[in-house]
Amino acid sequence: MTRTITPRLRNLLLLLLAVTGTLLAGAGPASAHAALTGSDPAQGVVVAQPPARVSLTFSEKVAMNEGSLRVLDPKGRPVQTGAPANVRGTTYAVNLESGLGQGTYTVTYQVVSADSHPVAGAYTFSVGAPSKTVVPDAATAVGGGIVGGLYAFGRYVSYAGFIVLAGGTAFVLVCWRRGAGVRALQRLVVGGWLALTAATLWLLLLRGSYTTTGKLADVFDLGLLGQVLQTKPGAALVSRLLLLAAAALFIAVLFGSYQRREEGAEKRDLTFGLGIGGVVVAAGLATSWAVSEHASVGLQPGIAMPVDVVHLLAVAAWLGGLTALLVALYRAPAGMPVEAAAVRRFSRLAFGSVLVLVVTGVYQSWRQLGSWSAFTGTRYGQLLLAKIALVALMVGIASASRRWTGRLTDRAAGGAAAETEKESVAASTAAGQDANAAEDHPADPGDARRAAQLARQRAAMDTARRKRLRDGDTGRHGLRRSVLAEAAVAVVLLAVTTALTQTESGRTEQEARAATSAGTATTAPNGSLTLPFDTGGADGKGVVSLDLDPARAGTNQLHLFVRKPDGRPFDVPEVKVALTLEAKKIGPLAVTAEHITTGHWSADSVQIPMAGDWKVAVTVRTSDIDEVTVSKNAQIG
Repeated sequence: MTRTITPRLRNLLLLLLAVTGTLLAGAGPASAHAALTGSDPAQGVVVAQPPARVSLTFSEKVAMNEGSLRVLDPKGRPVQTGAPANVRGTTYAVNLESGLGQGTYTVTYQVVSADSHPVAGAYTFSVGAPSKTVVPDAATAVGGGIVGGLYAFGRYVSYAGFIVLAGGTAFVLVCWRRGAGVRALQRLVVGGWLALTAATLWLLLLRGSYTTTGKLADVFDLGLLGQVLQTKPGAALVSRLLLLAAAALFIAVLFGSYQRREEGAEKRDLTFGLGIGGVVVAAGLATSWAVSEHASVGLQPGIAMPVDVVHLLAVAAWLGGLTALLVALYRAPAGMPVEAAAVRRFSRLAFGSVLVLVVTGVYQSWRQLGSWSAFTGTRYGQLLLAKIALVALMVGIASASRRWTGRLTDRAAGGAAAETEKESVAASTAAGQDANAAEDHPADPGDARRAAQLARQRAAMDTARRKRLRDGDTGRHGLRRSVLAEAAVAVVLLAVTTALTQTESGRTEQEARAATSAGTATTAPNGSLTLPFDTGGADGKGVVSLDLDPARAGTNQLHLFVRKPDGRPFDVPEVKVALTLEAKKIGPLAVTAEHITTGHWSADSVQIPMAGDWKVAVTVRTSDIDEVTVSKNAQIG
């Protein structure tokens, strides 16, 4: 008799689905894949003269449109002219109107990183002196909100659909060819195809709003859809749809003419052809992810993309095959249970897939993290640790499954077949007796109803007897439980993997932090620096803004401003500046600055002997005994 899912087990599965939903909710758009690593003017800086343009430098190349980079004056009016342009490498700039007045300006950006994820943010700088300003919500809803959640859900469904589609067909062709005729397996594979197709269309419609406005009403905007089709991610989604059309033909042959053929040379040839075609289609589908996401940018993309394809195929073979095995163990007809040999073949396939996952996973981890500290110091690393723990848990459960597989026998299957044959003879005899009775009493409708009822009862009893025989193998019963546990962990593992694909790589996050701490994230090419200080005494807190122009080897002009935390300029008893080029052991070179007006010092003819990464140290004394030195690096070139 088939073992039904108990209420406790049902509650466990619901809990796992809830955990999955939580993980997906946490995999939101805040995790940008391109980080802002530099800007000119720098964040929070106060410059003496209005700049002619604003430039931003990212950790990787980004896609921009006319409204991707905006500069707003203190009243919120746009002051940029023309569209932003790529000036060099990963630096993008937009020109500003001439004759800008004093006050605080807001820079907002909304771009799409090279691995297809939206990035948005804002910062301010001031001309002359800080002022009140209209600062919009920089992040808006791009990549987030309802649209972001729906997009994340679509990504999860697309991965799940691919795994079930590719892994289910691999299980049938490699492990259990008779499974091609099992209706439950057919429904599983077709369901995977439908899920992947629907999710791909879903992502294609959502992408325009996901990367621009973030509004649900714009999902069906044909103009945005046209823009999406011209991008790399849009082309990847369209290619996936075309490959799914080929996959539909593959499924039709697998569950049509293939499963009806008798075993022999002709079927073996067809198996080989379907195997080659299936690998090609599955690899093509996996490539649609590799060419548009993490693997396509950063270090060694020529190696990373093929590795990513192999990794996805190994995941599908393991998790998708596991799902197919679970369905076969629970839903295969009583007269055709999955054989022990088929389970052993899958065990070997799963073991090989895990080995491939370890090798490719180590490479991907090194590429995305870059250091051991990124494991615990970045969100990507923390998610990766969770994924590794889940994989280890699955491998542990799989080892138990392998032990059950060793105890698995086909005695129950053989007994079921023999018993089925006996019952078929008995059923035929009973049917003949019922037919004879019906001929003896042709006009009695009551007898006909009783005969039909008796036939249904016999059929139910026959089915129950066959199920008892099928499930009589204790090894099969234990295997079903361990495989179900594996599948439950796989649900959570897939959610964590989906979250990883939407999270900024640990390498990029650490590089952005390093740039910020070294001052490169807030250091403009013209030598503008902002250095908060705190001498510890009364009125000891403030901000030093330093501008070195033109920030090149030779003669430069220096302006230094000292302001309170609220932005008001104030004088201090003493300010000293020193420049050091540590790489060449030059300096410190003292700079004598002349007091100009309240909170403003200036020095002409500051001589910088050579280009390089110069350390700018500013010593501020706020009383006879309260003094502090703050420093940052400025790229003089």
